[in-house]
Amino acid sequence: MTAGRLILDDGELSYDRRGEGPPVVLLHGGGLGGVTWDRQFALLAQDHTVIRYDARGHGGSSPVTGPFAHHEDLKDLLDGLGLDRVTLVGLSLGARTAIDFALLHPDRVVDLVLVGPGVSGMKTEDPFIVDQVARLRAATAVDEVAECLLRMWVDGPHRSPDEVDPAVRELCRGLTAHAVSRGAFTVQPDELHAVDRLRELRARTLVVVGDLDSSDIHGVADLVRESAPRVEEVVVEDAGHLVNLDRPDEFDRALLRFLSASR
Repeated sequence: MTAGRLILDDGELSYDRRGEGPPVVLLHGGGLGGVTWDRQFALLAQDHTVIRYDARGHGGSSPVTGPFAHHEDLKDLLDGLGLDRVTLVGLSLGARTAIDFALLHPDRVVDLVLVGPGVSGMKTEDPFIVDQVARLRAATAVDEVAECLLRMWVDGPHRSPDEVDPAVRELCRGLTAHAVSRGAFTVQPDELHAVDRLRELRARTLVVVGDLDSSDIHGVADLVRESAPRVEEVVVEDAGHLVNLDRPDEFDRALLRFLSASR
């Protein structure tokens, strides 16, 4: 494995690269980090070149200090690594970034895998999520903000904290508290408002969603399926938002089956 740092005009992105073969880029969820892809990073590296990186304000990458766009950071990373056409596997924020990038640079995306997908311009309407957002805005301490984010995106509207694997929750707690302290949520990134442009997606697309995820995320999954031209969807039972951590065996099977069909 090669660990590296890409120098940007206004910061750095921390990344790992492993394996040889068709390139796949793993994009993590908001408040988390590339380490949440540990299992898939090792698995895919058996026959792919796999890149995972920490988005700005997350993990080992630079804190957020001013205006930026996640999709532009992704472009800079691919350019810096000399990768022209890639498969993007994005979870939540990572899916949101992947969709924006695919709309701006359709010739550079071979396949899309959108896990618990967000999309820029989406509305938040699930009552549970709306309530947690209000609590988050009223919070004054890093741990309070992190707990609201855990309730939204690790536990979700259909589970209590003690119904989630404690190791997963503890991993996410540490990552989320770090991201909050690095300013990951202080500046709204520039985005495309892609929710109105999903019909323009050209890449073959797999949508993976947990059946216990929020209604907002299921709404995005449905919209992608109904709008984009080449989409299949997998709903994973007993999984929340973080499907790859909640049900890794089921997720890996769906991912490998989809990727193998493109060869």
